[in-house]
Amino acid sequence: QVQLVESGGGLVQAGGSLRLSCAASGRTRVFNALGWYRQAPGKQRDLVAAITSDGDTYYADSVKGRFTISRDNAKNTVYLQMSSLKPEDTAVYYCNTHPPRWDYWGQGTQVTVSS
Repeated sequence: QVQLVESGGGLVQAGGSLRLSCAASGRTRVFNALGWYRQAPGKQRDLVAAITSDGDTYYADSVKGRFTISRDNAKNTVYLQMSSLKPEDTAVYYCNTHPPRWDYWGQGTQVTVSS
């Protein structure tokens, strides 16, 4: 059993920054690719950023240049540094493998950006 626990969300003003963390526990291993996803109210859950075990990254166009994904394989932790936040970034943020596994979804962490 693997648990992915997200943290670091909060309320921030537009233009501000937040750093999200996702720690894996349980029967972990070095995952090939990990991703950050987000879901705004009434919308589908979308991939925001992903990183492979080699450090190759992917970003959705909407966050490119503002968000940075990184990982620490030794700690089984993945991070999302978010800068220049916009109100449209407001969502619950989740981490999971990429592609995601249905049984790895956690509670997520709420990010709210005020205008």
